[in-house]
Amino acid sequence: MTAQPSLSRRAAAELVGTAGLLVVVIGSGLKAAELSRDTGVALIANSFASAIGLGLIITIFGPLSGAHLNPVVTLTSWWSRRIGGEGLGGREALVYTAAQSAGAIGGALVAEVMFGRTPGTFATQVRDGGHLLIGEVVATAGLVLLIQGLGRTGRPRFVPPAVAAYIAAAIWFTSSGSFANPAGTIGRSFTDSFTGIAPESLPGFVGAQLVGGILGLALAALLYGTGSRSVTPSGTGSGPRSRFGGRFGRSVKPAPVDGASPTKATYETVG
Repeated sequence: MTAQPSLSRRAAAELVGTAGLLVVVIGSGLKAAELSRDTGVALIANSFASAIGLGLIITIFGPLSGAHLNPVVTLTSWWSRRIGGEGLGGREALVYTAAQSAGAIGGALVAEVMFGRTPGTFATQVRDGGHLLIGEVVATAGLVLLIQGLGRTGRPRFVPPAVAAYIAAAIWFTSSGSFANPAGTIGRSFTDSFTGIAPESLPGFVGAQLVGGILGLALAALLYGTGSRSVTPSGTGSGPRSRFGGRFGRSVKPAPVDGASPTKATYETVG
C-alpha cells in the first residue's frame, strides 16, 4: 500500500496545476489573437490548446491530488464523502479551493508577463445576460455529470481525455464559452484579453457554476443512483480522484484518511 501524499503536497499540486491551466488558457488566447484577427480561427486555436493542456495537466497531477483544478469539482468530492463515499473532508476541501484560487491568479499573471503585458490589469470584457449564465450552468453540469458518470461506472482511466474533449466541445456549444470553473473564472479577470472576464461579471458566472455543479450531482444521482459506487471526482476545467470496489451496485469501504492513496491506485491501473 502506498502512503497518501500529505495535504501540503496535494495543495501544492492543485496550486501548480491550476496555475498551469490558466497559463495555457490565457497564453494560447493571447498567441491566437496575436497571429490572427479572425475570431473564429483564434477560438479554434485557443480551444484546441486548452484541451490538450488540460488533459496533460490532469494526467500529471492526478496521482498526487486528483487534479481537481476546480472548486466545483472539489465540492462534489466533499459531498461524495458526506453521503458515505470517498472524497475530501471539509478542511481538505477548503485548502484545495484556496490553492486553486491562488494558482489561477498566479497563472494569469505569469501569462501576462510572458507575453510582455503589464500584470495585474483587470479585464474589461463584460460578460452578462441570462443566456450566458444558462450557458455556464449547462457547461458545469455537463462536466460534473461526465466525471461522476465515468467514476460510477468504473471507468476513471478515461477522465483525462474525456474531460479535455468535453471542455474543447463546450467552448463551442455553450453561449458562455464554458468557463465552468470558479477559480479559473477569477483568474481570468486578471487579463484584459481575448479570454478575460470583467470583475463585475464574476458573481453571476460563479453563481451559475455552483448551480451547475448541484445540477450535475442531481443528474448523476438520478441516472446512476447514490451509494452504488464510492466516488471522488475531479477535473477542470478537472480530473479524477477515484477508487472503486467490487462490481457496480456493491458496497465499498469508506475512504481512508491516511494510508493508501486511492488516487494513485486508480492511476497506476492505467499504464
